[in-house]
Amino acid sequence: MAKTPAPAEQQQPAVRPQLQVDDKNVVATYANFCRVTGTPEELIVDFGLNPQPMGVPTEPIPVNQRIVVNFYTAKRLYHALGMTLQRHEAAFGTLEVDVNKRALHNK
Repeated sequence: MAKTPAPAEQQQPAVRPQLQVDDKNVVATYANFCRVTGTPEELIVDFGLNPQPMGVPTEPIPVNQRIVVNFYTAKRLYHALGMTLQRHEAAFGTLEVDVNKRALHNK
């Protein structure tokens, strides 16, 4: 007769292997501007540095990074960013994205 596994043995979670990332050739760039566009197959995210963050810029914003992903990767990124922002706001408070409102609170 076969031995029936104990309840603890039956409910062990599957162990996920650790994902290894090689980032020795990464180039870090700061951005305070992003634009999202796309096609039916891909999402295009441009990043740049807006030298005039208050008001409407009078000069074109130089875009120096473009990331193109499929919508499955975009959705995973959306969830990862959402979870990260929720954790940050839980620890440090709500992030105000309106620059004018943020300036009023800092006075």
